[in-house]
Amino acid sequence: MNLVVLKSIQANKLKQPQFQIVNPKDDKIIELISDWYLSEWNIPKDKTIKRLKSFSENGSQFQVLMTLDTIPISTGGLYNHVSLLDKQPRFKVYQNWLALVYTTPGKRHQGFGALICDYIQSYSKQRGVKEMFLFTDTAERLYTRLGWNVLERLSLDERNIVVMKKQL
Repeated sequence: MNLVVLKSIQANKLKQPQFQIVNPKDDKIIELISDWYLSEWNIPKDKTIKRLKSFSENGSQFQVLMTLDTIPISTGGLYNHVSLLDKQPRFKVYQNWLALVYTTPGKRHQGFGALICDYIQSYSKQRGVKEMFLFTDTAERLYTRLGWNVLERLSLDERNIVVMKKQL
């Protein structure tokens, strides 16, 4: 766990965040995540629901929900396919994408994004993943701080994208 966040949690006597792997039958959680993704990235709810319900419990893809005092505050996952691959097929050589990391607006800039990323990386490593990839146009500083390295920069749909890699 990120030490700065851990000290903050201890100082404020907050409960530690809890993490759970989203089960394809967790309808309420999947519905909540689909609402978050619609509001943040305009991803259609049915697309998110279909994707998360297709993840098997023993598969290579998974979604994590983080709660604080039983309140859902963050999510993200490990994906085999991300939208970048549709627009830049040359990146299909890379697998294991850290993707769709979301934290509720009231909990942003408090270290929770870093915590869920750490959890996803640790869980992935336990499952035998050796390296992960991501792309972002908003959080390069966060991922650099978490030990990710820039692979490439590109402009895509008027966005400056950075593709990053991390050895686990």
